[in-house]
Amino acid sequence: MNMQVPPRSGGKGTGGRRKAPRTPKGRQIDPTALDEVCALLTDRPRRRDLLIEHLHLIQDHYGCLSAAHLTALAAEMKMALTEVYEVATFYSHFDVVKDGPPPAPVTVRVCDSLSCAMAGAEKLLKELPRKFGKDVRVVRAPCMGACDRAPVCAVGHLQTFKATPDAVLADVKAHKHPHAWAPKTDFAAYQKAGGYTLLRDCLSGKRTRDELIKIVSDAGLRGLGGAGFPTGRKWSLVRAEPAPRMFAVNGDEGEPGTFKDRYYLERDPHRFIEGMLIAAWVVEAPETYFYIRDEYPELRLMIAEEFKKIEEAELSPHTKLHLRRGAGAYICGEESAMIESIEGKRGLPRHRPPYVAQVGLFGRPTLEQNVETLFWIRDIIEKGAEWMTSQGRHDRKGFRSFSVSGRVKNPGVKLAPAGVTARELIEEFCGGMQDGHSFKGYLPGGASGGILPASMADEPMDFGTLEKFGCFVGSHAVVILSDKDDMKAVALNLMKFFEDESCGQCTPCRAGTEKAAKLMEKGPWDAALLTELSTAMRDASICGLGQAAPNPLVCVLKYFPEELKKPLGTW
Repeated sequence: MNMQVPPRSGGKGTGGRRKAPRTPKGRQIDPTALDEVCALLTDRPRRRDLLIEHLHLIQDHYGCLSAAHLTALAAEMKMALTEVYEVATFYSHFDVVKDGPPPAPVTVRVCDSLSCAMAGAEKLLKELPRKFGKDVRVVRAPCMGACDRAPVCAVGHLQTFKATPDAVLADVKAHKHPHAWAPKTDFAAYQKAGGYTLLRDCLSGKRTRDELIKIVSDAGLRGLGGAGFPTGRKWSLVRAEPAPRMFAVNGDEGEPGTFKDRYYLERDPHRFIEGMLIAAWVVEAPETYFYIRDEYPELRLMIAEEFKKIEEAELSPHTKLHLRRGAGAYICGEESAMIESIEGKRGLPRHRPPYVAQVGLFGRPTLEQNVETLFWIRDIIEKGAEWMTSQGRHDRKGFRSFSVSGRVKNPGVKLAPAGVTARELIEEFCGGMQDGHSFKGYLPGGASGGILPASMADEPMDFGTLEKFGCFVGSHAVVILSDKDDMKAVALNLMKFFEDESCGQCTPCRAGTEKAAKLMEKGPWDAALLTELSTAMRDASICGLGQAAPNPLVCVLKYFPEELKKPLGTW
């Protein structure tokens, strides 16, 4: 059937058709913005995996990411604007401004995670806006990795420890900028004390890869980022995969209550770097990527300088070192999400299998390790497996670094025997409870590790010891709670953290954390409904964030039933 389609009406002289657009559809490239972006990028490669690094350059210089700059960056990198936009809006440290005014010149972030909340973060959030004018904005922020010095604020990127309104005001007025951290043991001092001798022995052939794998395996070294996977076995699994292999180092310790990686990097960074270079040699990885969280700018600048020293000293002929900067996303502590971020993408966890050891960074078999795991490599190999296995308590072997915060007199990183109990940790390593506080409960493994009552403080804390109680040690972040703390408020604080940090990829986590937080805040708690919701999140979430998010809630229901009768408390 032939159909006659009448011409569309148009203006004079159009012949019944609309005028062609003067420019292509969509946002147009602003020549000035393009020149500004090119001036920042200079001769840096326009590779896709450097997108986040380039976004940082713009954010640092202009204080935000305008629509004009994002459009120009997309054009310069030959990427779709939607790709650039979705990455920029995924990370909390990027301020994307479409068409409105830019944010205030200075941003003060107030950590509202558990340890800081217990130390007065909510009061700071109320008082600080009164101290400042329109040129300073005050926002909430998740854990900054300084829980032992709570409460913490970040003025720009520089942190104010044990913050008070006056101290934060002084830091705002000082207009300070991050500078490279001066480590306690620098490159020269580390070498003078025998540093890099082991690495040189490896590179010269005096040591064999199988020899090192056996020593590390006999020592029982496990991944200390949270999962606890045997290190020697991981090395063997990655080595069994076809070359070329990649190496990704996880320095994104965003678990509330965790700050041990920061502690070791501040004091002895080259012990970590030597361990990293040895591990790269063992798995024969020609490229090594170190991903460090954006909350540690001084450490990032320091590591960049130390990497240069390593290259100049020709200590890394076997692997090329790359430094990657996070942008404020807890989920990037998950190994596959971190790899996505290194590749310049949103930090969305991957479905498994295949596992990272098989298909990881840039599609290659990848070794992924935590900072502290690598920190101990040199000592274990030089001193022998017995040095590590001779330590431990309650039938456990080795030692662990516990990040302790909360209601103890002396918080901080405590190197203690594996299997130490919470009560022993408090009394022997932390000087006891704060004056006026009675021990009530504890988080054995940060926000995701659950909550146990003081009556269960004599259980050994190590991998595999607390799972029967619905808890785990994870990254060994121990937060001590007292009779001054409301357990419902503790669980709500942690659930809100997970709600904010969910990547949103899967519905059980995205919707489940939001719904749980609303139900918990509104009250009274419906134990049956919250339990059902928790089960759905655990069973159906893609990654550990959604699977572990209900742990604190379920523990309060199980171990602190008397708290359910009380109104929701505050700090």
